[in-house]
Amino acid sequence: MPRARYKSLVDSFARDIRSGSLVPGTRLPTHRQLATTHGLALATASRVYTELEAMGLVSGETGRGTFVREISLSPGQGIGQVAVAAGMIDLNFNYPSLPGQADLLRTALRQLALSGDLESLLRYQPHGGRAHERVAVARHLRSRGLTVPGEQVLMVSGAQHGLAVAMMALLKPGDVVAVDGLTYSGFKVLAEALHLEIVALPVTATGPDLGFLEDLCRRRKVRAVYSIPTLHNPLGWVLGIEQRQQLVAIARHHDLILIEDAAYAFLAEDAPPPLAELAPERTVYISGLSKSVATGLRVGFVAAPLEWVHALERIIMATVWNAPGVMTAIAVAWIEDGTVLQLEAQKREDARARQLLADEVLAGLDYIRHPSSYFLWLALPEDTRADQFAMALSQENISVSTAEPFATTVHVPHAVRLALGSVDIAALREALIKVRRLVAW
Repeated sequence: MPRARYKSLVDSFARDIRSGSLVPGTRLPTHRQLATTHGLALATASRVYTELEAMGLVSGETGRGTFVREISLSPGQGIGQVAVAAGMIDLNFNYPSLPGQADLLRTALRQLALSGDLESLLRYQPHGGRAHERVAVARHLRSRGLTVPGEQVLMVSGAQHGLAVAMMALLKPGDVVAVDGLTYSGFKVLAEALHLEIVALPVTATGPDLGFLEDLCRRRKVRAVYSIPTLHNPLGWVLGIEQRQQLVAIARHHDLILIEDAAYAFLAEDAPPPLAELAPERTVYISGLSKSVATGLRVGFVAAPLEWVHALERIIMATVWNAPGVMTAIAVAWIEDGTVLQLEAQKREDARARQLLADEVLAGLDYIRHPSSYFLWLALPEDTRADQFAMALSQENISVSTAEPFATTVHVPHAVRLALGSVDIAALREALIKVRRLVAW
């Protein structure tokens, strides 16, 4: 087939996918069918799909075929970050996935369809989740070093929803919340929406400046601290036991609520006990399965003191009524049969391999990270603006996030966060080489 005709077929598929004429999930003709229809050699037909897959427009599943991928990303979905266009190498968002996870879902759906309790999933669930689900999550949290009874665990629609529930239930407009100078961007969005005043804590290489927090509490009426003590996003630190004990002591002395975000905590082995274990009377612990299992599995959980549970349940009722029954049933089955622990272990290994690759390619540059995290924080040279750097990378078909979505300070550092978990290793190497070349340019 002449090159122009071959390219026109790739372009035709790409145009139909991007326009929505071919909707996500559409099964495309088999390689052999495509070859027959267009008079191609089988190898050429395979090459058409290979190019479309490299563009991020289709995905091939062994034994099932080639399917159109979901490529749309609604404005705002990135929480202030740049949406990733089709064909871009995505170092902006983290949605780590392992081979075979789609097969796990197929099996889980078949098992769920055969269960005797299926009809109950069509009805409203208790706002905080069914009792056996809460107990199962409580058992799972022991692997994170947290001992809590099931009655103090609530099921939510992902960790972001859990964070919103905690902030809506425990804080009111005008409350002062201390937060790291660089922190999870989703917290910033919620704080703004709820009219909270956030005060930035200076950050060091190993954690927030707790002396500054102590002084702040003497000068201001601080209501809460939002903390990511285990595998901080975006800086990757894991607070040591002495730092955690100091934070707890400050919280007890000044009667602070501790909001503990543990979304990435599963990646850090042998971490000190969670804040919720050290100060169970004043800590709300929030996590979920988006990173450890799949971002599309919108199942999260909140653990809190018993006297806060009713207030949290009321907010769950007011926002989603209850977490989706079908998704929760699948998630709990995977918790109970060990699938979640297995995936978490595999993703720790995957993250470590990606960090080793980053160390190899970016050696000598100024970056910080945890050795088993899915991201790293790259400081740029003094004369390099982060927005211009990100734009230059976008022209190389690489999407990254600048420091702006994470910064709670007036001064925003010129740095970028590189998410390492959303592309295959070969594409990641290619992207990191371009990042290094651009930094050195």
